Amino acid sequence: MSHLSAKQKTTIYKTYGGAETNTGATESQIAQMTERINHISNHLKQNKKDFSTHRGLMQLVGRRKRLLQYMSRTNLQGYRALIEKLGIRK
Repeated sequence: MSHLSAKQKTTIYKTYGGAETNTGATESQIAQMTERINHISNHLKQNKKDFSTHRGLMQLVGRRKRLLQYMSRTNLQGYRALIEKLGIRK
């Protein structure tokens, strides 16, 4: 179950994907995953022994990493703009 409401998701899709219905855009997928990663990271700071959530976090980070690699190969300037906008890969 996601912590993001439908309204928050459409805002992310509109901001990063260009339109509310553009849910498959690489940028919007990466932005949504980043929101989930930040939320899960905060959860794990309080619940250090929640190992199943930690495993899910690692899977999510790996999936985002693969999407970022794909984006860096196909759209380098968009990739650089996205990581700066999201504040990842400093």
